[in-house]
Amino acid sequence: MLLTTTENVPGRQYEILGVVKGNMVQTKNIARDIGQGLKSMVGGELTTYTEMMNESRAIATKRMVEEAERMGADAIVMMRYSTSAVAAGAAEIIAYGTAVRFVRA
Repeated sequence: MLLTTTENVPGRQYEILGVVKGNMVQTKNIARDIGQGLKSMVGGELTTYTEMMNESRAIATKRMVEEAERMGADAIVMMRYSTSAVAAGAAEIIAYGTAVRFVRA
């Protein structure tokens, strides 16, 4: 499955199948939160949160691709990520784009 943030795939024509998305809501681990809180006082990267968000992004992307595959897509164009706080200590990552099928010549 080709994923691209661009609208066009060079040299390919396609038909639009529809919008696809995948999401993941992740909560903080209280034990990790204490350690990361201490880290934030002295500065530096909060690696535990970085890892958590990377994992969430990967899961959201996988779910989006699975939805596109069920539609028979060859690619997802205009792919984007968005994040938002959905509750205290919880964040949602959503991956979304347009599923397309390449026109066979």
